[in-house]
Amino acid sequence: MKKLNFRKIKNKLLLLFVFLLAFTFLQTGADINIQADTPYKTYTIDGYGYVTETQTAYLPYETIIKIGDESLNAPTDFTVLSDGSYYVLDSGNKRIIASDANNNLIKTFGEGVLQNPKGMYVAEDKTCYVADRDARSIFVFDEAGNLTATYGRPTEAMYGETQDFLPLKIVANQYGTMYVICESNTNGMVQISPVEGGTFLGYFGTNSTTAGLWNIIWRAVLTDAQRAKMVGNIPSTPDNMAIDDKGIIYTVTRGEGKESLKRLNIAGVNMISPDKTDDVPVAVATGNHDNVFVASQQGYIYEYNNEGDLLFVFGGSDDGQQRIGLSTKIEAIQVGNDDKIYVLDSDKAQIQVYVPTEFTNQLHDALYLFSKGRYEESMEPLSEVLKMNNLFDYANMAMGRALYKEGEYKQSLEYAELAKDLDGYSDSFWEVRNSWLKKHLGSVIVIVFILIVAFYVILIVDAKTGLLNGLRSLGSRLGAKKLIHELSYLFYYIKHPINACYEVKFHNRVSVASANILVAIFTVFFIINKYFCGFLVKQVREGSYDILSDIGTIILVLLIVVGCNYLMCTINEGEGKLKAIYCGFIYSAGPYLVLMPIIFALSHVVTYNEIFFVQFGYFLMGCWIVALEFITVKELNDYSVKDTIKIILLTAFTILIVLLLAFIIYVLWSQVFDFISSLIGEVVYRIGN
Repeated sequence: MKKLNFRKIKNKLLLLFVFLLAFTFLQTGADINIQADTPYKTYTIDGYGYVTETQTAYLPYETIIKIGDESLNAPTDFTVLSDGSYYVLDSGNKRIIASDANNNLIKTFGEGVLQNPKGMYVAEDKTCYVADRDARSIFVFDEAGNLTATYGRPTEAMYGETQDFLPLKIVANQYGTMYVICESNTNGMVQISPVEGGTFLGYFGTNSTTAGLWNIIWRAVLTDAQRAKMVGNIPSTPDNMAIDDKGIIYTVTRGEGKESLKRLNIAGVNMISPDKTDDVPVAVATGNHDNVFVASQQGYIYEYNNEGDLLFVFGGSDDGQQRIGLSTKIEAIQVGNDDKIYVLDSDKAQIQVYVPTEFTNQLHDALYLFSKGRYEESMEPLSEVLKMNNLFDYANMAMGRALYKEGEYKQSLEYAELAKDLDGYSDSFWEVRNSWLKKHLGSVIVIVFILIVAFYVILIVDAKTGLLNGLRSLGSRLGAKKLIHELSYLFYYIKHPINACYEVKFHNRVSVASANILVAIFTVFFIINKYFCGFLVKQVREGSYDILSDIGTIILVLLIVVGCNYLMCTINEGEGKLKAIYCGFIYSAGPYLVLMPIIFALSHVVTYNEIFFVQFGYFLMGCWIVALEFITVKELNDYSVKDTIKIILLTAFTILIVLLLAFIIYVLWSQVFDFISSLIGEVVYRIGN
């Protein structure tokens, strides 16, 4: 027999191990390179309104730091045209640089004319409009770069006699009408027609002002001199704007909440309400698929559809490592015909370019087709999007609505539920319910009629033969049991609370055991309604359960409320004992057991058109419980109405104090725990060394 050569086997195994190690390293290295190319995460908004991470929507493509051999110096604006050429407002050098699609220098112009240019807009015919703050003028250059017109401060009285003209940003429509954002002009955008050397047409898109109730009251009690020293309630000046090929104006304004992004029609009325905005937007651009992009001061880029639904958030602030895709100070954003996104960074003096991924391209195709009413065509790209990410809520929502338009209501209902699209779910459920009623309403009526007839027949037979005597006897025996009798007392309590309180106070008609059982039943009802109610009224994430926390919260709230109320009643000479107050509070919540099953059932069969019935059910239940609790406190302690109100207010105040003390103790204990942990860690470290 031939002997095995263990040395050769060992060498081969070693070689195989090295090969596998190298292969693993190369694979890891490839993954690291991919991650290095994308130094940021991409987020979207899910159906519950939470920001959640999603697939990468745009990849950093390139960084433009020179145009030809020309470097940029503090650029503040630029425009990308449909042929791929672009113009950059090189503000630090007081000029405009024109480039072709391949980043070859075409020309520079504006030297010797521009003083402190801040904004620029280039029309498709390559007419260039420049807003120059220090020159207090709008300069217009033709395609060759020749100055053709200059517009200064409007002379019309409507402009304002003391209003300065400090133009910062500008766009123009196809007729040459200019829209100008001016520094410190809170009246809105200045609208100038090129007719007759420049005609002031008025202000456009003025931001609204809001005054809170407290400010209104405060101003009403102040003197004129004091009001003069307060900060005026004046509208904000827009920070930037864009115009689409239809002449629709988009503006961004910092600190305006949902009004920070506006889409203004010809009358200056806002037509968009985004579901998530940035506090400090600095630039806006329109896309090719009825979408809009907003860049923030922190370097984030937001993409919305035409209704204001947030599709993606990506990008971020550069921490000084000069990583591609991250920004320092964004000045402008543009979108090319190829869907590439161009972002101008004045601090870095460069233009960063992002390219959409296949996932985003498919979504854009679907978005565009859907917005044009081509619902059946939109389903194919939507299906591709969902193959890549079946949890992308916007795609599920769009698919559901497309199916609804095609009459596929059951499938639409499923997608709407996946996307948490309440409006789409309601519309689809309406159609599904109507279809079911048309098929089964007759059968339901017949069954109900038969049940009613059978009920009365049984009553007649029982009257003659005593058919139900056995059931009545069983009911009597069960009712005679003390615990069951105490539990059934709940229905008497909610109908006759004054008499019931007297019985609880002086005759011990209920016990702590029965009250505890009711608490358990209340808890079960609460959990069932919280997690299994109808889709349109559910307030928790699908599949998210925190039952132990719910039980603990209910018990803790009950103990705090009862304890604080008993404390206040004892201090204020109340007659109620702790047992009576505890049982009274629980039995006063009886309407919850009576109405919640009805509300729960309604939540599964109503659409938004009938949601009022569910809301009214909650309102009625709340009012009923509050009234019973008020009567309970009053009767158990023999208070007047005035004293009862005082005790309730004192109880609420005591609860706040208890919660504050609990918070302070929690913070202090956290600090003690951290100190002990660090101390133990230090001891272990020293022992180890």
